[in-house]
Amino acid sequence: MDVVITTAQVPGRKPPVLVTAAAVGLMKSGSVIVDMAATALGGNVELSKAGETVESPNGVTIIAPDNLPASMPAGRPRSTPGTSRPCSWAWSRTGTLNLDFEDEVTKNTVISYGGAILSEPVKKLLEPAAPAAGGPA
Repeated sequence: MDVVITTAQVPGRKPPVLVTAAAVGLMKSGSVIVDMAATALGGNVELSKAGETVESPNGVTIIAPDNLPASMPAGRPRSTPGTSRPCSWAWSRTGTLNLDFEDEVTKNTVISYGGAILSEPVKKLLEPAAPAAGGPA
């Protein structure tokens, strides 16, 4: 499975297309694309539809949230320079990904790694609901 996140937005103009329909057609079934630049003018993914989640003919899910910045909590700090450091320094000179899970920011930023869900909040969301009291077990 592949995951692609696009964010190239130009205020007041159509976002540049970074992922063509042909490129989506070459992706593995089950892959996910999040087009964070999607607007009524278009998005970074040719197949994006702003405010919708669509599936391509070959099974790629394209998520294009509408006005994503407005969905962020008001109390969130606007500048969080410390959060980008682990992401930008995780690539070694050999091109391999080296994540330090002892680093607090990395530990709280990485959701999944090596096929395992690491984020406790995400694990809780994915747990099956417990049967209702008095209902079938």
